Amino acid sequence: METSKTAAESGVSFEIIFVGRSNVGKSSLLKELFGAKVKVGKRPGVTLRPAYAQVSDLLITDMPGFGFMSGVKDRKQDIVKDKTVHYIEDNAKKIKLGVLVIDGPAFPQIVDRWGSRNQIPIDVEMFDFLREVGIDTIIAANKMDKVKENEYDSLLDEITARLGLEPPWQNWKHIIAPVSAKKGDLKALKSLLRDRLHEMKRDDLFKYV
Repeated sequence: METSKTAAESGVSFEIIFVGRSNVGKSSLLKELFGAKVKVGKRPGVTLRPAYAQVSDLLITDMPGFGFMSGVKDRKQDIVKDKTVHYIEDNAKKIKLGVLVIDGPAFPQIVDRWGSRNQIPIDVEMFDFLREVGIDTIIAANKMDKVKENEYDSLLDEITARLGLEPPWQNWKHIIAPVSAKKGDLKALKSLLRDRLHEMKRDDLFKYV
C-alpha cells in the first residue's frame, strides 16, 4: 500500500482515521496493521500533518498526535489539536470509523492527573467528540505487552471506567481492543475492523486488514 499525498483530494468517500495522543504508538500500529508506508516519528509529536494511505476506495488517515510534543511550542500544539478537530468536523460524513489509540498501561494515570487539575483529559475529550459528531469509534489500547497477565482485566476495567463506560470491560469488547503494535498482536483490533466493514457490506476490504 502506497502512501498518497493527494489521497485526501481524490474524492474518496470512505475513510478510517487514526487519532491519539503523541507517542502512543499510533503510526507504528497503523504501519503494522496495514503495511502502510507512513512516517514513524522517533520522538513525540514529530508528525504535524495528516499522513494518508489509500487502498481501493478506502482512505486511511493518520492524524497528528495531540498533547505533548517535544520541541514544539504550546501554541503550535493547540493549533495542531484545533486542525485535527476541524478536519474531523469537515469530513465527518465520509469518516466511517475512528480508531482512538491510547497508551493502555499509562492511560488511567494520565486521566487521573488531568482530573486532579479539574481538566477533561484530552483523550477522553476526543473520544466523546468523535461520538458526538456521529463517528463510530474503536479504542485501541496499545502497549498491552507491558501489562502482567494477572493485571490485564483490572487495567482494562480502569480504562473503561475513565472513558465513561460502565465496567467490566468485557461488556465493551465491541469498542475496546487491547493490542501491542510492538509485538504485532493486533488480533482484537483487526477483528473489530472487520466486523465494522462487514456491517457496512464492505467484505471486499478484508484483504487489506
